[in-house]
Amino acid sequence: MNDMTGVSFLPLGGTGEIGMNLNLYRQGEAWLAVDCGIGFSGNDTPEAEIILPDPVFIAERRDRLAGLVVTHAHEDHLGAIAHLWPQLGCPVYVTPFAAAVLRRKLGEAGLVQQVPIHVIAPGGAFTVGPFDLRFVSVTHSVPESQSLVLRTPQGIIVHTGDWKIDPNPQVGPPTDLETFAELGREGVLAMVCDSTNVRTEGPSASEADVRREMTRLIASLEGRIAVTCFASNVARVETLAMAAKAAGRRVAVVGRSLRNLEVAARECGYLSDVPHFLSEQDANSIPDNQVLLIVTGSQGEPRSALSRIAADTHPNIALGEGDTVIYSSRMIPGNEQAVIQVQDSLTRRGVHVITDKDHLVHVSGHATGGDVRKLYDLVRPRFLIPVHGEWRHLTANAAIAQELNIEPVLLEDGDILDIRADGVEIGDTAPTGRLVLDGGRILPMNGGVLSARRRMLFNGMVLGSFAVDDEGYLIGDPKVSAPGLLDAEDPETQRVTEEFGNALDEIPDELRENDATFREAAKTALRRALGRKLQKRPLVDVHLLRV
Repeated sequence: MNDMTGVSFLPLGGTGEIGMNLNLYRQGEAWLAVDCGIGFSGNDTPEAEIILPDPVFIAERRDRLAGLVVTHAHEDHLGAIAHLWPQLGCPVYVTPFAAAVLRRKLGEAGLVQQVPIHVIAPGGAFTVGPFDLRFVSVTHSVPESQSLVLRTPQGIIVHTGDWKIDPNPQVGPPTDLETFAELGREGVLAMVCDSTNVRTEGPSASEADVRREMTRLIASLEGRIAVTCFASNVARVETLAMAAKAAGRRVAVVGRSLRNLEVAARECGYLSDVPHFLSEQDANSIPDNQVLLIVTGSQGEPRSALSRIAADTHPNIALGEGDTVIYSSRMIPGNEQAVIQVQDSLTRRGVHVITDKDHLVHVSGHATGGDVRKLYDLVRPRFLIPVHGEWRHLTANAAIAQELNIEPVLLEDGDILDIRADGVEIGDTAPTGRLVLDGGRILPMNGGVLSARRRMLFNGMVLGSFAVDDEGYLIGDPKVSAPGLLDAEDPETQRVTEEFGNALDEIPDELRENDATFREAAKTALRRALGRKLQKRPLVDVHLLRV
């Protein structure tokens, strides 16, 4: 770890799961961070909504952190910067579009004047401390996505970021395969590669195909049309705008992230051939057959515009019989239940729901197995490090590499991989973890607050309240509240309350003198009163009032 020519790679988030990317490279004594994203709660973490990687390892070495490079403007690659930058304190390197998105996030966090942002042109070369870097433009579902090339004393390392091969991506250039081929001819030591979609065989479908199908489909529909997609997919938003124009419809955007996207995209020269979008308030003044709504909430987020429309609680937009909702997005693993619930609510209201199972209304922004094989044939790295995906995606990527005589190296978050010209080796491990963004607070996933919330979700909570005199003897009857477990009128509640009162009377005098010991003894008494009948282990607490 102290070899001045040594190079290491360390994923702190993003291996074995989708989202929450945070990667580190070490060259000599200096560190470089690549991406810093958020993840969203799934079925396994109902107590949380937004999840962040724990940066404790690099935060302790922030004096040696030369900078943070962002490969593209998706939430899972830059969404955590506004929350974690105070722990990192380093300059940030981004393309113009990512800078526009990031500045808005930093502005909301009150950090826009503090964070040094360096804007790098797509495909540009730059240095960060001792790191000799170059961007390579790739196609993805957000403008200006970049792979990152690191020229190190040990050899060239390519960090792909998120990418695919699409000869006609509609917005931005296609993946720069010629530059990748040049790197391959020069010789690449290692490649760190996106694995999200490698289990899909064949080449990637093109955004141009979606544009043709969307134009045909939208022209065939009557009533109001609402389309939900990822807000950052500028090509898809442009596709929808052009399809709407061809069908004689005007476009209104519904949801804050879409409004922010339009501002950032136009600021960077995108959507220049598209009329400015209407607000959701303006949409109601246009006949149903002449409007197309682009709506946030493709993943069933409970507070999103589409979820509120499905529940008929949106303040401005309503959908019903004869209207259509098109899901121009994929369902992120873990969100299936939430998405299906929204779709079911829409269907109950008489809305026709269309997904990519019905029509070609979405293509992935991630490389298929066919794309990956083509890139590996061009670059021919000696070593392949799969990242960004669940474990089944990483192993599928590794299998492709083995077919092409490339040596794969599978890492867990926290593994520190030493990369040398003569081989690679996991030399050490770093502490990792997950944090939760809870309102304005950042909390440890396994800390007391989230652990208690998780326990309450599955086992409920029981609260006992009682008053005592100055000597610690009960005044009146105690009260027991167990929301989610027992109704106030339930005979079982009365039984527990009576047994709790009896148990309080039996607490030894020496424990009544101190409030802390009295409360602990009272908690034990309440647990005993609950007994085993509920077959749950609820969180138990008491309120003691000494009169």
